[in-house]
Amino acid sequence: MNDQSVNYDDVKQYRLDPEREQALINSAGECVFIWANKEGHPIGVITAYVPVKGKIWMTATKDRVRIKAIARDGRSSCVFTSKGTPMGGGKTVTYKGHTVIHSDQETKTWFYQLLARGMAGRNDDGNEFTKNLDPDRFVQFLDTPERVVLEFTSELSIPFDGDKMAAGTAAAYAEFAKKAQED
Repeated sequence: MNDQSVNYDDVKQYRLDPEREQALINSAGECVFIWANKEGHPIGVITAYVPVKGKIWMTATKDRVRIKAIARDGRSSCVFTSKGTPMGGGKTVTYKGHTVIHSDQETKTWFYQLLARGMAGRNDDGNEFTKNLDPDRFVQFLDTPERVVLEFTSELSIPFDGDKMAAGTAAAYAEFAKKAQED
């Protein structure tokens, strides 16, 4: 009998495979971005992002508390879930890493165009905003002097695949039930 038939103390066997992790990152569109406030407490918000070459890119205005916090200390996390994606629910990944703030116009323009195209590509999601989104107009909407771009780089990944856990649980439960009948 394997350990799972007794408990879920060790879920390392249910890691999301690297290909599925990348598929999740490429399809989620939103993540929970987490930082530490002045007192060291973690706090986060759900935000849109664009993944590019292993980094997560986001935007906010300078007056947001997360921008002030990241300027003090770049340590941060991003949490992703497959809920609402073509992958179905039950898959997650948490990244621990560092965030850098960019305020140069070249980076801002590059990112706004990526974000606008990505959001326009989701025009079949039932959302009135994305359904009618004009990417060029959205770039103009975003491009203000107060807005900055965040570049998150992961240093540690904690992936989880609920599909693997469900299959493992079913097998362990069947083994447990069989053993109980034998006793």
